[in-house]
This record gives sequence, structure tokens and C-alpha cells, in this order.
Amino acid sequence: MTLRQTTTWILTICALAVMHGSEPLVAQQAVKPGLIGRWDVTVKSADGATFPSWLEFEKSGRKTIVGRYVGQFGSARPISEVVVDGNSFQFVVPPQWEGGSQNIQIKGSLQGNLLQGELTGSQGEVLTWNAERAPALDNAPPTAWGTPINLIPKEGLAGWKPQFPKADNGWQVIDGILTNAKPGNNLLTEQTFEDFQLLAEFRYPKGSNSGIYLRGRYEVQIEDHSGKAIDSHNIGGVYGFLTPSDNAALGPDQWQKLEVTLVGRRVTVVLNGTRVIDRQLIPGITGGALDSHESEPGPLMLQGDHGPVEFRQLLITPAAR
Repeated sequence: MTLRQTTTWILTICALAVMHGSEPLVAQQAVKPGLIGRWDVTVKSADGATFPSWLEFEKSGRKTIVGRYVGQFGSARPISEVVVDGNSFQFVVPPQWEGGSQNIQIKGSLQGNLLQGELTGSQGEVLTWNAERAPALDNAPPTAWGTPINLIPKEGLAGWKPQFPKADNGWQVIDGILTNAKPGNNLLTEQTFEDFQLLAEFRYPKGSNSGIYLRGRYEVQIEDHSGKAIDSHNIGGVYGFLTPSDNAALGPDQWQKLEVTLVGRRVTVVLNGTRVIDRQLIPGITGGALDSHESEPGPLMLQGDHGPVEFRQLLITPAAR
């Protein structure tokens, strides 16, 4: 190639670069839209046991997919990149509260409007899973609220059941107060609810950790976090998803008030008179959820496997439709 030919070639390349701005000359492969969105996942072990999970995929630029993953435990953790090959995909996330030290590897494929695949856990266990698109749950605000229901029985645990029937259950009613005297089991209502308002008055000792699962799927955190920075994992937050605007906690050994309104997946949380979450959308289930069937009503579940907690008022008012 002569000097003149070389110069002409360079000028041509520069002109093309100007025409295309900062775009590379090689055409990018657009992300297939079928994978993008939120997915309600059910994971199945070799012995037939199941647990819920959740996925979210979104575009980062034109050809990269990133996302979030919620496992059986813990909070949503980021997916740095989803490797896609046709209708198949895979990604890895580090372990959080799971035992073991291996990265969790998830492989799957898009089958019409469903996902299915295989999960290799942090201890090397291999599980299968399937998923369906998460519902929008874009419910209209109720025109009226129904009759309030007092969830604290006068005696015994009428209207409630333990999550794990074979495990010890330390919940009991003492002098009108629902008490988790011996932590070790979660407690859920026999009745299920869709949209509702909840009023809870609770108290915990120093350092304790509990929570209330709305419909058994979305945990509003109750934990000793007085004086600490706000965080989605701290008191008043929807665990790992929604961060309260203020830390309105009163501290341990004091009665505190929590007011929650849930309509569809839109939630408002008022802690001790301060509105800390205002009509925000809950993206998906939180770790420890009963199931991932978001389109269905669900029970109220009190977390009791972490620390002691007391409730002197639990009043739920379903929407009247």
C-alpha cells in the first residue's frame, strides 16, 4: 500500500467514525426482550422439597443483561452480568447466608413465557427450578376498608399455626400479649389476605431481630436499630428492597407502633408516627418468604426464628371490594 493509499484509508475510517459518533463499526447484537422483567421462581431439590426464589433481569446498554437475585435466605443480591446464548442463559452470584463457600451457579432457558433450569448451590448441591413472570399487582386503591380483625387471641394460639410443625414453637399469649418466649419458629395466620391495613404494637429486648411478612412474602424489618443509619435491612424497611426515609425506632424495651398499608405491591409504612415508606412498589419476595405465588392472597407471618419479640396489638383491616 502506498503512502497516498494509506492516508486515504485512514481518512475514510475517521469519516465513518464521525458519521457513527462513538458507536463501534461492528454491529451490536440487541438483547432479546423475552428475558427482561421479574420472575417468580420455585426451586425443587432431589427429595421433592421446594423453596421460593426471585429473579429480575434488565438491560444495561444494548447487549448486556444484569439483574437481581433473591434466594431462600437473605436479601436481593446483584447479578453483574447474565451470559446469554440464544434462549439459554447463565450467571453466578456469591453466597450470602447460605452455608458453603462456592458461588451459586444458575443456568436456565426461556421456554415461551416460562423459565426453567438448574441451580448449583454453595455446597455443590444441584437443584432444578422453574419460573413464571411476576404479576404487576397494579391494584386500584380500595373504595372502602372492611371490618378490623384482632389477631391476638384471648388464650392459646387460635387462628395461628407454626411454619414448621415439627420444630419447637415458643409462641404463646401471656396476659393478652403475643410473645415469642422461646425463639425458634415463625408464626402465621390461618386466614389469608390480599390488600389490607395493619396496625402492630411491638416490643423487643436489646439486640433482638424479628419481622412481619406481608402475605407471607414481603418482610418489613423489626430489629434493634435505634440510632443507626437508615438501610433497607434495618427497622421499617422492606428487607433488601425499600429503605426507610428515617430511622424512627424508639429503642429496645419500649412499645413501638408500626402501621402498614399494602395495596397490590404498593406499600406505605409508618413507624412511631413517622411515614418512612410512602406508596413504594415492592419489587418481589424477600428471603424467607413462604412461597413465590405473588398473585395469590397470603397470611401474615411473624418471624420468630431469630430473636424474642412481643405484640400487644395486631389489628388487620382487609380492603372491602
